[in-house]
Amino acid sequence: MKRKLFFLLSFLFFSLTFFAQSEIKITTKKCNPKAGYGFQLTKVFDDSRCPEGVTCIWAGEVSVVLKVYKNKKFFELKTLTFNAKNKEENFNWFAKYFSKKIKSIAVNPYPKEGQIIKFKNQYISIVFEN
Repeated sequence: MKRKLFFLLSFLFFSLTFFAQSEIKITTKKCNPKAGYGFQLTKVFDDSRCPEGVTCIWAGEVSVVLKVYKNKKFFELKTLTFNAKNKEENFNWFAKYFSKKIKSIAVNPYPKEGQIIKFKNQYISIVFEN
């Protein structure tokens, strides 16, 4: 009986933790909500992240250019660089636009050895905590 209760409580905890997170993807397509802020990924460059399947001396970095819209109107053009040093700076910049606490930010897909990523397939993933 104790085992079943433990399993049930573990399942509930995992479910609540898993479903408590939400995610948005900032893509190359124009995101222009009627009210509030919208984002568009306009450029990904200087991608020196260490590809999967390769041993590197450092993790590398990637830079992006984002268009920010406020109430359907162009608001700001922002260049961000994602690396281990400025993680907090990027979190703080995005936090201005969201009421939820940010758990992680990533430029995807992550590079793999020998594969070329098309710009139209790239996006920024922001995962929130609830």
